[in-house]
Amino acid sequence: MTRAFLVVIDSVGCGGAPDAAGFFNEGVPDTGANTLAHIAQACAGGRAESGRSGPLNLPNLDNLGLGAAIRLASGETAPGLGAAPQGLWGAATEISPGKDTPSGHWELAGVPVPWDWTYFPREVPAFPEALLAEVRRLAGTGGTLGNCHASGTEIVDRLGAEHLATGWPILYTSADSVFQIAAHEEAFGLDRLLALCAGIAPLLHAMKVGRVIARPFTGSPETGFTRTQNRHDYAIAPPAPTLCDRVQGAGRRVQAIGKIGDIFSMRGIDEVRKGTDAELMGHWLDLMDEAPEGSLTFANFVEFDSLYGHRRDVAGYAGALEWFDAQLPRVLGRMRPGDLILITADHGNDPTWPGTDHTRERVPVLGAGVGTRAVGLCAFADVGASVAAHLGVPAEGPGRSFL
Repeated sequence: MTRAFLVVIDSVGCGGAPDAAGFFNEGVPDTGANTLAHIAQACAGGRAESGRSGPLNLPNLDNLGLGAAIRLASGETAPGLGAAPQGLWGAATEISPGKDTPSGHWELAGVPVPWDWTYFPREVPAFPEALLAEVRRLAGTGGTLGNCHASGTEIVDRLGAEHLATGWPILYTSADSVFQIAAHEEAFGLDRLLALCAGIAPLLHAMKVGRVIARPFTGSPETGFTRTQNRHDYAIAPPAPTLCDRVQGAGRRVQAIGKIGDIFSMRGIDEVRKGTDAELMGHWLDLMDEAPEGSLTFANFVEFDSLYGHRRDVAGYAGALEWFDAQLPRVLGRMRPGDLILITADHGNDPTWPGTDHTRERVPVLGAGVGTRAVGLCAFADVGASVAAHLGVPAEGPGRSFL
């Protein structure tokens, strides 16, 4: 019996998407965006010195084949990432018509998105009156705040005091297909916020909006406001059975780390472990010891994207990559014979690029447990098909195993 660990380092793209010209940030096409290469170039040029210093240092990922994957995907060289690959390596291309979290994860799990997502316009209010009226009805409030595109931390800082004074929920969106509701955990109530998001989610899903996200926060105007770890995503369900469903349907166990359970609407998921990325790394290490034979552990490390990519923080992103890389020997040292680890990403989020949106990129595919193997340019869905093949689980859909 074997085990599989599929790990998504959120937004860690490597450039080269052939359709990048059709995706935009602030009106600029994503052609040429390259999250990893541009971070490495900034580090080598001394432009990422806050909280870390020097060239990008990712020896463990590079030994698996990270630098080679960047060169394969985009033709660009990432300074400091030139090791000869010792693991499985390649780069994957997405076909779903979106550069968002559900699209990337679903397609990695074998199900490309068959529809166009709905995005809200950059105007105020961004949301139709019928939607706002339903939020007011479900929340039992006389109004709502925000109703616009915004950064989550910025809008809470700006409207937190008014929210406490009125009790009205803060509504906002981004360049993603999302509807986000922020509210104070104590004054508004966490359970009430979660019930509001769960209640409004079916209406948003019918509109083909990918996720409703509860964004609880604490604090006061005097002390400042802080978002908590009690975020919850209410995602539209995948349109077909995914890798998770296939593994669970074969009588195997599926463990989710991070927001995987939310992304898949808990379909095909047996257990969820959440927390900060540092806590998620602890969960991954624990599951290297605890995960049963034949199981799938599916993980998402989100802070590359949420804390550094969207905020265009090159040094912070580089530091997060170096932290992740430094943890890998602990993980690899816990592998059992027959284990497969695949590390990939769901889209790009180049912190050197205009705007604050994701970037349309290929993603690296790195693996341990099957020796040195170049898999070339593959499809996102091939990742899920390969995990299914490793576990001996039937797979349907467009993916083909590269194992």
